[in-house]
Amino acid sequence: MRIVSLLPSATEIVAELGLLDALVGRSEECDWPAEVRRLPVASASRVDMAGLSGREIDSVVRLAVADGQSLYMLDAELVERLEPDVILTQDLCRVCAVSSGEVCDVGAEVVSLDPHTLAEIAASVRELGRRLGAAARGEGVARRMEERIDRVRRRAAGLPRRRVFVAEWLDPPFAAGHWLPELVAAAGGIDVLGRVGEPSRETTWAAVTAAQPELIVLAPCGFDATRAAAEATGLELPAPAVPVDANAFFSRPSPRVAEGAEILARILHPEAFSRAA
Repeated sequence: MRIVSLLPSATEIVAELGLLDALVGRSEECDWPAEVRRLPVASASRVDMAGLSGREIDSVVRLAVADGQSLYMLDAELVERLEPDVILTQDLCRVCAVSSGEVCDVGAEVVSLDPHTLAEIAASVRELGRRLGAAARGEGVARRMEERIDRVRRRAAGLPRRRVFVAEWLDPPFAAGHWLPELVAAAGGIDVLGRVGEPSRETTWAAVTAAQPELIVLAPCGFDATRAAAEATGLELPAPAVPVDANAFFSRPSPRVAEGAEILARILHPEAFSRAA
């Protein structure tokens, strides 16, 4: 089997399934595990986001969406040369990766992964395992993810529920959606503006202030902790803030969100979660 993954979370799931050797192409954003970086890049952003501020990225994205443009370029000739049996992509977010409608027809099966909740992430792992002939491994990976999150949830039960604002973007601020409020709840918190299963949405820092969070988790989509902290410089935040590696543990619907739950638990309840489980 030959697989081209245009979606970082799908690449991570393929790796967890033990099928890295079947990967023959990737997106520019596919960076974990490190071995995938040697693969040819089949899709990439049309804009060098690394050189832009959060506000500038937001402007570029809004303009592209308003014009109906895709933010990504697909190297159709490369995809054809790679002769994939399966192409992995998504339709969850127009600004996150190539959508299934943009994939060129090379005779490959196109699998779109579109989870909105933690349960749907686990289901997508199981489904991809079945599609790729690794159903038993998919079941095992999904179950381990669920068990890790359940362990956090059980340990957090009975602890004070801390009020948290998870910022999926900072300038302008976006309230968290999809699975992130669930991770906060599992870790012993309340996401004051988050909505489970729904897309992140723009808000204002005045609205965040009015929601009275005790803590702000800086988790701008696609950024690591260092970039998140840098983006927060100069902002007048209404509560203490902690940057996290959203790119690795929060933004992508992959099994690594279980580690995201553990990270949040240590942030929200350091005394309870600094001890070994």
